[in-house]
Amino acid sequence: MIGRILGGRYEIMEEIGGGGMALVYKALDVLLNRHVAIKVLRQQFVYDEEFIRRFRREAQSAASLSHPNVVSIYDVGQEDDVHFIVMEYVNGQNLNEIIKARAPLPVEEAVRIATQICDALEHAHHNQIIHRDIKPHNILIGLNGRVKVTDFGIARAVTSTTITQTGSVVGSVHYFSPEHAKGVTTGEKSDLYSLGIVLYQMLTGRLPFQGESPISVALKHLQDEFEDPRAINPLIPQSVENIILKSMRKNPAERYHSAQDMLLDLDTCLMPERSTETRVYFPTHDDDEQTKVISAIRPNSIPIPPPDKEDVRHMERDRGRTNPATKPKSFWKKPAVWVSLVVVVLLIMTAIVMYVSSTLETKDVVVPSVLNQKEQSAVQQLQASGLTVADKINYEYQEGKEAGIVFAQDPAPNATVKSGAQVTLSVTVDKDPIKMPDFKDGQTTYEDARKQLLALGFKDNLITREDKTSDNVDSGVVLDQNPGANEDVKPETQAVTLVVSKGASTASVPDVTNAGQSSAQSKLSGAGFSVGNVQQESSYTVEAGKVTRQNPQAGASATKGSKVDLWVSSGYPPEALDFTYSVSVPPKTAGQASKINIIYTDARGADRNWGTKTINSRQSLQVNMILDPSQNGVVKVYRDGQFLDTFAISYNDAKQGTVQEGVIEPDNTGQVTPPPDGGTTSPTTPPADNGSTGTDPAAGSTGTDNGNTNGNGNANGSDNQGPGNNNGNGSGATDPPAGTNGP
Repeated sequence: MIGRILGGRYEIMEEIGGGGMALVYKALDVLLNRHVAIKVLRQQFVYDEEFIRRFRREAQSAASLSHPNVVSIYDVGQEDDVHFIVMEYVNGQNLNEIIKARAPLPVEEAVRIATQICDALEHAHHNQIIHRDIKPHNILIGLNGRVKVTDFGIARAVTSTTITQTGSVVGSVHYFSPEHAKGVTTGEKSDLYSLGIVLYQMLTGRLPFQGESPISVALKHLQDEFEDPRAINPLIPQSVENIILKSMRKNPAERYHSAQDMLLDLDTCLMPERSTETRVYFPTHDDDEQTKVISAIRPNSIPIPPPDKEDVRHMERDRGRTNPATKPKSFWKKPAVWVSLVVVVLLIMTAIVMYVSSTLETKDVVVPSVLNQKEQSAVQQLQASGLTVADKINYEYQEGKEAGIVFAQDPAPNATVKSGAQVTLSVTVDKDPIKMPDFKDGQTTYEDARKQLLALGFKDNLITREDKTSDNVDSGVVLDQNPGANEDVKPETQAVTLVVSKGASTASVPDVTNAGQSSAQSKLSGAGFSVGNVQQESSYTVEAGKVTRQNPQAGASATKGSKVDLWVSSGYPPEALDFTYSVSVPPKTAGQASKINIIYTDARGADRNWGTKTINSRQSLQVNMILDPSQNGVVKVYRDGQFLDTFAISYNDAKQGTVQEGVIEPDNTGQVTPPPDGGTTSPTTPPADNGSTGTDPAAGSTGTDNGNTNGNGNANGSDNQGPGNNNGNGSGATDPPAGTNGP
């Protein structure tokens, strides 16, 4: 994988980690010029559809989280048989490495790390995502101290410290919660249990439960009590130990209610007012299912209760009945009994008649109007009027009416009914929700989407448009929406936001001339462009392998992602002639030092500085030149800041080898050697660093005049009135006068 480019932009650099399900690589995003981490599904799972679905589903879950303590997900993709997730690269260590190197950690540092982990869990739980595998290996600590939680919902394959059984238990056994070990549904409190173990390990340097096998460790989570952290590390404050004890309760109901509650406790545990906090107490509850020792049940150990007092009276009465001699005779007993029975019967019949009479004689009630009232208020008013409400209420949708309002009743208002009569109510309800359409197909324009929404009953004033640049979606096409596709919505009240593409963003094209081809490509990629056609052309001014020109030109505004054509120098053209010209120069005064400076022009450009050399005697100075057929070479010689002479070198003469060495005569202080073609060449000002102001030619009557304003100058003049020449010397700040006509 090293060196491979995934998705056309992620260049794999090195492997930095891995687990049972995937390998993690460090990569360079060549488009944004930043480092990223890429998780690649292991090859043995690439043909397992269940693993692939889980891999994508987990990436989508993690990507829904946006929190400074959660590793960000940038991209998900597939290339051939490689499934990968692109995420934020954290330059640092994982917490497991830090614990191995430095545990037990200082209390302040451990609490700070636990606080950031808890903050990340609170954000995840708020978004209905349970991590299920909180452990130091999944906690990254950046060089700036920022804590990042990674692997949200990522399942692990079987390892020596992982229990995995399809459909039951997945996770790291040393950080299991008891309910996790049982294989029952795990929730937010399971993550808090694991965080408690991580805090325990940071402060003590050891795990609360150890065992020879994963099963034995899981059983200890269920049955055993762990050693108090303060017994291992007395430097732990009681307030911090209380957090560990509460988060690691075996009964989830005794743990923190939520990550937010635990976060609040972590934020305040080191405050001075909690320094005298007492150990947290949890009441013990007997478990009926625990194994107990009881005494054996023996026959002689069964207690016989004493007889009840009532039973004693009955026995005594029965004994009295067995003796007739003790029972007195009563003559009037039977007639009295019959009279009593008749009276009782008459009383009962009278009560029955009165009850029936009262039931049949019910008063009339006028049914009150409960229309346009809330359902609960209507029921209360009808019951207060002596009426009852039918159990079956008709619920219907009514256009333009709020839900929960009575819109009909039977009997109708002001009807007269008997007290206790039933009234049937009809109550409005919300319209059944519909599924939100999907406009993110890359083709639906904003106007088409708006028309569809209006046809479905959405309100025009609740439809909002947001424009956003996009390199992948054409201008005017919907690229995102809220609510998302297939969500349940109520068109009458639902606000809709449609994000519409403004087309690809533009940027200024960078200048890549005089840069190497690879450097130019990197510079263009960093600015959002790509390299188009690359052509070669010869150049005198740009060395081989570097860019001579580009299209579009530097500074032009162009669409991001567009191509920039490049022309790369192949070096000098074939006709170029590499020639060395020799010029002999004496010092101003023999035996005394003079500074000689040469300025030359060749195919590479005008007025190139050959450099300066100090001489005490006449020397031949070599000037390397590149000549072109269309341009002669020119060499200008200066001595101690004064212009001496100009030499023109013809391309043809140089190629034929007929160019002779240029010679500066001792008395030449301004002579110009004419070029072979008969033209004239004027001297130029020498470099400013030699303190000379240069020369300024003054014209004769029809010839040329060269002189130096700082000293002596020779003036050559000629006219058509005679064949002679007259040389004159001038001095001072003005040009020498032009020569006059000789005899």
